[in-house]
Amino acid sequence: MPVRATTRGAARTPLERDCDVLVCGASFAGLAIARELAGAGARVLMIDRYEIGERQTSACAMPTRWLSAMDLQSSHRQTFDELVVHTPFHTSRWSLPWSFSTFDYRELCALMWDHADDGELEFETATVTGRDGSTVHTDRGSLTAPLVVDGLGWRRVLSNQTTIQPPDARLSRGLEVHPPGRGEEMELWVDPRYVRAGYSWSFPAEDELRVGVGSFWPSDHVKEPTVRLAGDLGLPAEGYQGNWIPHQLRPAVEDGVFFAGDSAGHCLPLTAEGIRTALYFGLACGRELRAVLEGRRSRELALARYGAFSAAHTRKFAWMLRAQQAAGRLTPSRSLTAVIHLFENRRLCGWVFDQYLAIAPPTFVAEGARALTRSRLAAVSAGAPA
Repeated sequence: MPVRATTRGAARTPLERDCDVLVCGASFAGLAIARELAGAGARVLMIDRYEIGERQTSACAMPTRWLSAMDLQSSHRQTFDELVVHTPFHTSRWSLPWSFSTFDYRELCALMWDHADDGELEFETATVTGRDGSTVHTDRGSLTAPLVVDGLGWRRVLSNQTTIQPPDARLSRGLEVHPPGRGEEMELWVDPRYVRAGYSWSFPAEDELRVGVGSFWPSDHVKEPTVRLAGDLGLPAEGYQGNWIPHQLRPAVEDGVFFAGDSAGHCLPLTAEGIRTALYFGLACGRELRAVLEGRRSRELALARYGAFSAAHTRKFAWMLRAQQAAGRLTPSRSLTAVIHLFENRRLCGWVFDQYLAIAPPTFVAEGARALTRSRLAAVSAGAPA
């Protein structure tokens, strides 16, 4: 597990920087944004409470196609083309039309940083506490930039709206342990012995197992069932990490600020898959920011376009939330087990998972590269430097 490396005491000096873009948050969404800004000739400052890759926040798995599309394969740990789903009444095996892979969080973040760092990008550790207009307040001083991004997670720190705290917020909660061990199957449990509405999991990652419990009801505690699940699997409960998980979209723009990842609710309900969507919306946000920096778009138009892009996914997220609510009502009945059993049909399973992947498709990565090439060619044709 990561060891805390951020500076303390006298080493935590006042932070004073001029920058064109201030990216608050250095996990998946923030790093995807930075990747899109590489080579834009802009001063980009990224800040986070933790060092890059220091604090893992999930089971760290995503569709293998996304790992490949983002050129992050060297962080890969293990690949699965089948999902094993247990209920109290039956165990189903779903043959997936595409595979999932687990990966090393620290390595993936380091790779994304390497892809983004073009000499203009800076990173500093600082805890963000709030905002006034375009000025962001941190424990190391205040920073002002014409373009500001909140990729800080579910707390939505840069919003000036009233914060709804758990357990009243639209949040799920998850906890997992990372004992050493090996496994060959990606497993889920939809079983009230562990959680009455939600699911439990075991994701092998080469030399460790990521075992956890996620509850759709934030009032339900998850530590005791996580420990119990680990015990039932013959594993020690060690290496804890957990987080609140948003399960409803929130506005992706507010008062001149771009929001991406969990701060905008960019985490899919029902499955709680948030890494792929954080990358997806982070890339979209970064492309709008780059267009502003290159003079191809005004800040106001970029905000409007990005906000509309995120909002265009409302119906898909709403359907996923309805499925989550329905699953919560059916648990632990034989009716839900019958639904899960249906997915043993390879054709049905393939169609559903292809639709699911299409919510945030890996082809979106290449679309950005093609658009950037077109803009550079247009600049050359117009006599501007590429």
